[in-house]
Amino acid sequence: MRKQILVVEDDAAIAMIVTEALAAEGAEITTVASIAARDAALRTNLPDVLITDVILPDGDGLETLPAEMSKAGTPIIVLSAQNTLDTAVRAADKGSFDYLPKPFDLGELIASVRSALHRSPDRHATGPRPQSENASHGLIGRAPAMQIVYRTIARLASNDLAVLILGESGTGKELVARAVHATGLRRTGPFVAINMAAIPRDLIEAELFGHEKGAFTGATERKAGRFEQASGGTLFLDEIGDMPMDAQTRLLRVLQSNEYSRIGGRITLNANVRIVAATHRDIAKMVGDGLFREDLFYRLNVIPIELPALRERRSDIPALVEHFLREGTAAGLPTRHFTPDAVTQLERHNWPGNVRELANAVQRLTLLARDVAVTGDDVMQIIGIGSASPPSVAPTSFDDRLSDLVAQWTQDRLTNAPVTDLHAALASKVDAALIGAVLRHNGGNQLAAARALGINRNTLRKRIIELGLKAR
Repeated sequence: MRKQILVVEDDAAIAMIVTEALAAEGAEITTVASIAARDAALRTNLPDVLITDVILPDGDGLETLPAEMSKAGTPIIVLSAQNTLDTAVRAADKGSFDYLPKPFDLGELIASVRSALHRSPDRHATGPRPQSENASHGLIGRAPAMQIVYRTIARLASNDLAVLILGESGTGKELVARAVHATGLRRTGPFVAINMAAIPRDLIEAELFGHEKGAFTGATERKAGRFEQASGGTLFLDEIGDMPMDAQTRLLRVLQSNEYSRIGGRITLNANVRIVAATHRDIAKMVGDGLFREDLFYRLNVIPIELPALRERRSDIPALVEHFLREGTAAGLPTRHFTPDAVTQLERHNWPGNVRELANAVQRLTLLARDVAVTGDDVMQIIGIGSASPPSVAPTSFDDRLSDLVAQWTQDRLTNAPVTDLHAALASKVDAALIGAVLRHNGGNQLAAARALGINRNTLRKRIIELGLKAR
């Protein structure tokens, strides 16, 4: 019997593309464009897979899903142009099998449908969970790189797997950690954070595991450690890359056994926590350099979440500015709005401090700008970023650059200077130009660039290092 798929989509073009692609897979497709038509189709027959948009002409496609869908264990694949953490989390709350933000990759949709058709019924989610009051959790943005983050957070909602958050300083690693906690199974428990870089080396174990009275000089009373404080909830180990090696060894033992004792104590306590760690360092390189325990890295890096730098998602800057303006008004700062040229100036900046730097810039501009409208001149004068357009320079053609390269290579050969063979010299220059151009086109997003180049991300990173390009 052919597998039956019900597609609920009011965009005729998308419905047609999805129908043709899935029909080519041998499935029998029924397409409807509203909730009423969906419910009528479901009364006739339950499909093997339901694919649904969220915003439909007669309501919310998620909130109106019939209870029979969950009871029957029908896999639900959600498509949405809303593209926020709220939507991803709501999809998970409704027990959806997958969530794909629009515009979605057709190949990814087909792979998801195949997986849904072949999964075991008992792998279906066990029903909705209570939803937090603020489903965005401070995570703002709809850039493709953020969509990956949202989907990962949503998929972590039904398990207690360890999470390792990677990203530059200021990208919002603690916000993501809090979102993982707030949308997960332990959301009613405590969220406890500890910054490894801010604690003296000789106090880290006492901070993590607590101590008994008299355990060491200055221990005048028993103190609960962060593991104990976070029992039943989430322990966030921030800047884990700064943890000294001896403390790493003790932490590894606790993660392996789920047991620990206070310093100077004999009672064994249960480590009843979900571990979420974060670092701005290249921790995989640290493992290779012998600066971080490989076995601890594997314990922490069960589910990695890589946060993009702000310069890799410049399209999110207007929304972030509006968010910080609202926060500033609520905190008592003057009410302001940014003119288009001011936002453009902010979008052009490289933001080495990432979202944290942008938030500080918006607060400073809100307080110091003279008028209600913050202009591009204000951005230049108060923040010191942006400038007049640089003088135009006639671009050098590829042919000219190639001729210059060959001329230099020939000159080096004639003067007996050390040179590589011409083919290798050309290959490195062309690769550097091509990879650099693709990275710039994708805003520095290495994953998107790797896809465009038809290579995997590890190969791209290796080539960036080999060519001496500036990785972003």
